[in-house]
Amino acid sequence: MLRITDLNYSVEGRPLFEGAFATIPTGHKVGLIGRNGAGKTTLFKLIRGEIPLEGGTVTMPARARIGGVAQEVPSNEVSLIDTVLAADTERANLLEEAETATDPSRIAEVQTRLADIDAWSAEARAGAILRGLGFDHADQQKPCSAYSGGWRMRVALAAVLFSAPDYLLLDEPTNYLDLEGALWLENYLSKYPHTVLIISHDRELLNRAVGAILHLENKTLTYYSGPYDQFARQRAEQRAVQAAQAKKQDLRRAHLQSFVDRFKAKASKAKQAQSRVKMLEKMQPITAPEDQARTVFSFPEPEELSPPIISTEGVSVGYGDTVVLRNMDLRIDQDDRIALLGKNGEGKSTLAKLLSNRLKPMGGRMTTSNKLRVGFFAQHQVEELYIDETPIQHLVRERPNEGQAKIRARLASFGLGADQAETPVGRLSGGQKARLSLLLATLPAPHLLILDEPTNHLDIESREALVNALTAYSGAVILVSHDMHLLSLVADRLWLVKGGTVKPYDDDLPSYRKMLLSRDTPTKPAKAKPAPVKASRDTLQSLRAEVRKCEERLEKLNEMGEKLAKKLADPAIYEPERIAESAVWQKKYAEVRDAQERAENLWLKAQSKLEKAET
Repeated sequence: MLRITDLNYSVEGRPLFEGAFATIPTGHKVGLIGRNGAGKTTLFKLIRGEIPLEGGTVTMPARARIGGVAQEVPSNEVSLIDTVLAADTERANLLEEAETATDPSRIAEVQTRLADIDAWSAEARAGAILRGLGFDHADQQKPCSAYSGGWRMRVALAAVLFSAPDYLLLDEPTNYLDLEGALWLENYLSKYPHTVLIISHDRELLNRAVGAILHLENKTLTYYSGPYDQFARQRAEQRAVQAAQAKKQDLRRAHLQSFVDRFKAKASKAKQAQSRVKMLEKMQPITAPEDQARTVFSFPEPEELSPPIISTEGVSVGYGDTVVLRNMDLRIDQDDRIALLGKNGEGKSTLAKLLSNRLKPMGGRMTTSNKLRVGFFAQHQVEELYIDETPIQHLVRERPNEGQAKIRARLASFGLGADQAETPVGRLSGGQKARLSLLLATLPAPHLLILDEPTNHLDIESREALVNALTAYSGAVILVSHDMHLLSLVADRLWLVKGGTVKPYDDDLPSYRKMLLSRDTPTKPAKAKPAPVKASRDTLQSLRAEVRKCEERLEKLNEMGEKLAKKLADPAIYEPERIAESAVWQKKYAEVRDAQERAENLWLKAQSKLEKAET
């Protein structure tokens, strides 16, 4: 197991851990959560030994392999599949040795070990992981240099999953995955055979893929059994109890202090007052839980436009002469909340660019409201912020005539306080940059807000604030996100981008999730039915004889039943002096009826066997 004992660590004089303890049992899957900047990524570096401990210990089993996602796979000419295969260094070294070894006993050892680690199925396993993360067979043969940084991060994730370390440490792995990839990863991690420690703010992932939560708060670590929702309930209950105890103690303390203040000067009460002073001194203070500042988003409200705000008839769109999406008949009203589903590469971003007027239709007819304003948020916009400028300078560029007070108020409404407002963007956290970009996207009070992965780098509190803001927002929303929790709470319509077009998806999100996961579940091949074998003459004769015996037995039982029925139909048998006799005949009749039923079933079975044999 992984043990963290009396951990202490500071960054630039700011303590991140003070006497922190935690124990992660072997094989458990644990979600590491905490507010942005609390020290989660630093804890991973301490566990991996990348930075030295200032105090305390981190221990785990000897020779345990620790794995995490590399910063990025290099842009080289090695194919994706070979890059992933190379991550299993033991297999790669054994295969290389198998080519050069000459000692017969060593050759046998190498081959035995290769068989033990299932080396010959490695390519199929690596291919399955890459496919789950969005690379088909043709993609897997391409060099890493053919892909952008975000896609190479997926390859890095595939490599560490394939190497199957004893301790798998993942830091926000879904930030560079789409919904389909995130669902696949969630399912994969839930079945991973070793210990997993994952930093994530994705509630669905923390509910489905892990069985415990490690909470980093107030420089300490607390281990909670159960998924995230169970942790949230436990935390709420603990905070409620702590607040009630603190309030009760405050009332008790006030009562004691009041007595002391009133009677400390009276000789007759001095002894009692002194006793209460001692009680106050011995009372251990119970601190009420601090109400952390809630993250909020406040979107400006647009004026109402006549519906529809956008409609398309047979529209096609693409790049140059290449059509990506065609024959689209779509309608968007101002109260719509639409989630776009579909794999990366199917055209979700192309559709977003069309609707935001960044691409013109190649064919068909597209009608938009004359006064329509569209806000657009995408991850690349976060990366395009001016890193040397402060958030205030970004807003002054967009609103040069607004006063400082109004600009600071806008920043505060997106969780960027006075300190962050004057900090260069390059020194802000990923979540703070995302909030700034979201503020810039909503600044003109858009009637349509298009959000492409808005939750990347946002902590759980910020995601909940985004849900609340979108729910209250009076404009239309189009969402592309891997966060199922966000989609399920905000979207009321689903569009599936697939096969070069866009169509409404009539099922719900759980159905879509089930459909995606079923694709990766290997179906058991149906057992081939054996070809019918014609029965021999002797077998047919035997079956016919059995049918005849069943018929004869049934015929005799029917005759017995008829005789007993006639006997029981005679009123004389029910005279008082013959009651005992009538009871005997009724019992015999019941026995015959049971025998008839059994004989009839035997005859039906025999007849069925004969019919099958004769066909």
